[in-house]
Amino acid sequence: MSTAPNIHPIIAEVTERVAARSAGTRAAYLERVAASHEEGPMRRGLDCSNLAHGFAAMEGVDKAALRAVRAPGVAIVSSYNDMLSAHQPMQEYPAMLKGSVRQAGGVAQFAGGVPAMCDGVTQGRPGMELSLFSREVIAMSTAIALSHDMFDAALLLGVCDKIVPGLLIGALSFGHLPAILVPAGPMNSGLPNKEKARVRQLYAEGKATREDLLDAEAASYHSAGTCTFYGTANSNQMVVEVMGLHLPGASFVQPNSPLRRVLTEEAGRRVVKLSRGEEYTPVSRVIDEKAVVNGVIALLATGGSTNHTMHLVAIAAAAGLQLTWDDFSDLSSVIPLLARVYPNGSADINHFHAAGGIQFLVGTLLDAGLLHEDVQTVAGPGLHRYRQEPILSEGELVWRDVPTHSLDEDVLRPAWRPFAADGGLRMVAGNLGRAVIKVSAVAPEHRIVQAPARVFTDQKSFKDAFEAGELDRDVVVVIRQQGPQANGMPELHGLTPALGVLMDRGHQVALLTDGRMSGASGKIPAAIQVTPEAAVGGPIARIADGDVVRLDAKAGTLDVFVGDEELARRELVDSPPSEASWTGTGRELFAALRRAVGPADQGASVFGPLTPEHFGAPAHTLTPVEVTQ
Repeated sequence: MSTAPNIHPIIAEVTERVAARSAGTRAAYLERVAASHEEGPMRRGLDCSNLAHGFAAMEGVDKAALRAVRAPGVAIVSSYNDMLSAHQPMQEYPAMLKGSVRQAGGVAQFAGGVPAMCDGVTQGRPGMELSLFSREVIAMSTAIALSHDMFDAALLLGVCDKIVPGLLIGALSFGHLPAILVPAGPMNSGLPNKEKARVRQLYAEGKATREDLLDAEAASYHSAGTCTFYGTANSNQMVVEVMGLHLPGASFVQPNSPLRRVLTEEAGRRVVKLSRGEEYTPVSRVIDEKAVVNGVIALLATGGSTNHTMHLVAIAAAAGLQLTWDDFSDLSSVIPLLARVYPNGSADINHFHAAGGIQFLVGTLLDAGLLHEDVQTVAGPGLHRYRQEPILSEGELVWRDVPTHSLDEDVLRPAWRPFAADGGLRMVAGNLGRAVIKVSAVAPEHRIVQAPARVFTDQKSFKDAFEAGELDRDVVVVIRQQGPQANGMPELHGLTPALGVLMDRGHQVALLTDGRMSGASGKIPAAIQVTPEAAVGGPIARIADGDVVRLDAKAGTLDVFVGDEELARRELVDSPPSEASWTGTGRELFAALRRAVGPADQGASVFGPLTPEHFGAPAHTLTPVEVTQ
């Protein structure tokens, strides 16, 4: 693997390490991909009966083209639904895409839909316990959509949390096919996020009514489009664009705008070009070790969602690549924090986009030697293409260079004048295991917390204790039995307002959990995704009320001041939900996934830890250590 000469040495080292660690599985993956590729339309290998089923419902020129086996077939896989604001705009996309694909000489068919949960709706509800598992269901649904050997390329329509990773994991199983991710864009800016957080905290203190709270929430989440804070949905867009899977500048163009429509149509034309001839670019060629590292860097440089410490590991695994939390940690030590977007600042994603957005970010990171430029993208070779933004000029789509300076340095800064010298995500480790902490929104004085623990196994018990005044002191709140094997690893956003109240009263406060907090952890120091989780007997399962816990995000440590032997001798006093009790809201249908899911640091995937056999590689190509990492 060659690396550009100006790339930062740590980035080069991590990239080379990923490549070396993954040599066996990556080679086997690429061999499998190559064996699946055929020159000309894939459907020409179908028997007549199979092919006739594939075009039976088509009409006119599209039916004739499919029957003649001359035009590339393009699959549209969509997460559209009316309930999810981020995906509602996609209702009209298939018709747009069918027209632009036809214009480019192909035939697009709606190949299948994938489920799309809204974590905002399910927050704190039993349905949230299905959220992480929905990524695997989406991946499998994508595979079903692409499994008919009718297609030569794919257009993947999705935005939020588990949806984009699931679509991409599914598409990587068909790595011989080109694929472009097609986003919908963020909603217009509503109530400022700082004001929304203020009302939430007042409500937690009993100083605002439910009607006050609902008014604030409705003014924040008020129209079609992605929520405007920098959680997992917008982190998805940031990461996949810098990985070269969007058309340049597509991420944050708002729904229902003329530019959004033209970008959507262009995705259809572009994927046809990628499906054949000299520009043939399968998704397996776009997603390599350099692209994966670029995705991690984009996440770190913007203080993005902690969920991607799992999603990127799982995406990499689907491409035969082994990415570890140590890689995140080492990259974080040299990647500067260049963005302040709520909850890491007061601005929203529209403000970030107006200040220069992804195009400025890519440019300044490339100039500083902090991104791999020599990558393949859906726009063509080289990441420099993502320094340009799309505009309409006399109704035509063109790309132009963005200003070389940020238009608002309170929101977006150049690499040589960052908000912080290192990335917004850090790894901590100690006698309690390993965890992730998002520090980009945590004030420096709150990054070291040492206090007695108070242990809970659900959010309701915590809220009851808070309302009873039992937590009005220095405290490390431990919420366990929230990991993947326990109950599907729900997000715990509902804890934030109450913890914020305690912090504002002058107490040392931290959260320790084997659950998730996504991109919304905000100002509270939160060591999350603790692994090993409590459900498998990890040390977090043996913390007792009153044990002194120290979380030091500066030194990267996480410890309880109890002797290792004593900690190991302690009996487990709680357990995850039983099979019988983990029912309702469809949870019983996901029991097999709960039993099969792996640990957070391996992507929390039900598709299993990487093994040579998973990709058909000989067993000797990986060492046992490489397999477990």
